[in-house]
Amino acid sequence: MKFRVLWPALRWRDAGDIEVASLGDLGRAEFCSGFDSVTDEQWANCDAIVSYDDLPEPHRSRLQRCRLLVTPSVGFDKFDLQAWGKLGVPVCNVPDYGTQEVADHAIALMMSLMKGITFHTRELKKDPRAKWRPALNPYGKRLSACVFGIVGLGRIGTAAALRARAFGMDVVFYDPYRESGADLALGIRRVHGLADLFAQCDVVSLHAPLSPETENLIDAEVLSHAHPGLILINTARGPLIDLDALSDALRTERVRAAGLDVLPEEPANPDHPLIKAWAADEPWIDHRLLLTPHSAFHTPESVYDMRFKPGQLAVNYLSGGRLANCVNSEFLVERR
Repeated sequence: MKFRVLWPALRWRDAGDIEVASLGDLGRAEFCSGFDSVTDEQWANCDAIVSYDDLPEPHRSRLQRCRLLVTPSVGFDKFDLQAWGKLGVPVCNVPDYGTQEVADHAIALMMSLMKGITFHTRELKKDPRAKWRPALNPYGKRLSACVFGIVGLGRIGTAAALRARAFGMDVVFYDPYRESGADLALGIRRVHGLADLFAQCDVVSLHAPLSPETENLIDAEVLSHAHPGLILINTARGPLIDLDALSDALRTERVRAAGLDVLPEEPANPDHPLIKAWAADEPWIDHRLLLTPHSAFHTPESVYDMRFKPGQLAVNYLSGGRLANCVNSEFLVERR
């Protein structure tokens, strides 16, 4: 008998061929268009669930056989990990589907600002002759003379560190949970406080997960320590940054420029003062802020991994007990 793996709200418009293939011969994929379209029989008899969103309690209480919940994403802050743990159900994420893409994007935002790419493109459109100014590079420095800072040296942070090192940058990181010796293994430096990191870096790139501990981690106090000319990059989670504090730091030029792929509110809130000023090309922020729509992860390859790996993870656990990427182990109780 095949394991039943339920996608209660499949986001993709195709037939789910990738998800079906991920289960091989051991699993049967079942797709629904939303939580309310799942039958009581499906809730009761599924062996695993793959979902971007947490199940509200009325649906969770209908589960009888479910042994695993997988979210096809890196972040898991929206899930009630303790509630699933009390049910004896591991919650797992897929932390590696976009590692390369997000690290690439962080470097691309940095490069676009430091090399004046979007700046010159926009200026040249106004007047290709008069704006032909090759010696004008507002935020440019020789990369090998710069310090590249990382907050959160996980998979993506490590990938970003290796990319920055390839440019000859001096790489330094802050991560209180990374084991001793990680700096030595990668040939980078470690600091033990955000103030120290921000005070010495030309660029700081954020790669920390979102949690109660990291929400608004980059606030006015941290930004007050910014090295002159700092460029701040965020391809992790929007709420890591207090956007009001960043707006003030940009306006006072405590922070020189920022590249953000994520925001505290998504889609972007057009009424936020920083977003409004950016959209209006107000002189004080013009060319100093790059925004992309949480798109850093998105390539055909990463989307395939995002869709394939959850089913593969589920089958590996259901068939052989091999649990990977469990994020609620501290709350798990033994199933009766």
